[in-house]
Amino acid sequence: MPKPISRRKTKKAVAKRFKVTGTGKILRAHASRRHLLASKSAKRKRHLAKAGLVHETDVARIKENLPFS
Repeated sequence: MPKPISRRKTKKAVAKRFKVTGTGKILRAHASRRHLLASKSAKRKRHLAKAGLVHETDVARIKENLPFS
């Protein structure tokens, strides 16, 4: 019986929080959009709803936890 090839598992907590684009960039959600929204302006909430890019210093750490992306 041949020995199976060992593969790394995807960290599901990371997979739920980040999305990898076709060009390899990593998207994330903005903070401050969960509660206390009445005190925030509509413009601020609208901009927080859009996805943001992960800083290049964190990209390697996130991609390490997403081996199949």
